[in-house]
Amino acid sequence: MTFMSDTPARRSLALPPLVAAIVRKPLGAIGAVIVALLIIVAILAPLLAPFDPYELDMANTLAAPSMAHWMGTDEFGRDVLSRVIWGSRLSLFVGVLSVVLGTTVGAGIGLISGFAGGWADYVLQRLMDVLLAFPSLILALALVASLGPSTRNVVFAIALVIVPNAARVIRASVLSVRERPYVEAAQNLGLSRARVLFVHVLPNCMAPYIIIATAALGSAILSEASLSFLGLGAPPPQPSWGGLLSASAQRYMVQAPWLAIFPGLAITLVVFGFNFLGDAVRDTLDPKSRRT
Repeated sequence: MTFMSDTPARRSLALPPLVAAIVRKPLGAIGAVIVALLIIVAILAPLLAPFDPYELDMANTLAAPSMAHWMGTDEFGRDVLSRVIWGSRLSLFVGVLSVVLGTTVGAGIGLISGFAGGWADYVLQRLMDVLLAFPSLILALALVASLGPSTRNVVFAIALVIVPNAARVIRASVLSVRERPYVEAAQNLGLSRARVLFVHVLPNCMAPYIIIATAALGSAILSEASLSFLGLGAPPPQPSWGGLLSASAQRYMVQAPWLAIFPGLAITLVVFGFNFLGDAVRDTLDPKSRRT
């Protein structure tokens, strides 16, 4: 009599769902922890920051990291750790709002384009081609430069960059879903096009929507940092990670390297966290990935 071997896959079935998910996607779990820490830091910034991020201390300028100032101080004596903590609020706000806005608008365009077809599909897709013809950062840079530097304009610019990719992916999903038997049956029963679209097509396109939104968060935060670095983000003295990397960090790179090191590490860590989480979400929700 032979016994089946205790394979890793069989052992994972006996684990709790959360533990099994961590075992299957360890990088995704690391990304989720990083994202959760970012959210906690952003929400609790007033409690976690040891100093006022705007407080000037001209007697303690460009101080090296110490027990009093863990990440040192800048050229105005402001605590770098406090400014990095408060900067997480802006990065998270801009990233989430721009991604939600961009993916929602793009998904709406993709739904209409894929379901309506005909001239509406042609016109909308040519418009998306025009937006895709520009490099994303260049397009965002041009929009913010023309509208003026502000947090609102940065959100709008990053959202507009996300729209065409979201529209293309959702359109492809709609084209696949609308050919399925249950959609054809709903149409044959005489249901209105709006009911078929929102009841039968839209719910089956939510997985690509979630994948796009999760994957775009890291890029959105990096784009916000890039625009702030170029002086087109939130106006000073409001702390932002990109702004912390700009003028003062470049001017005092040799004398005070911590001005660039710690904000750069924060951006790198958060972007990696969102990318790891996005990859795990994609592999989990994508049927092709589940079958492989």
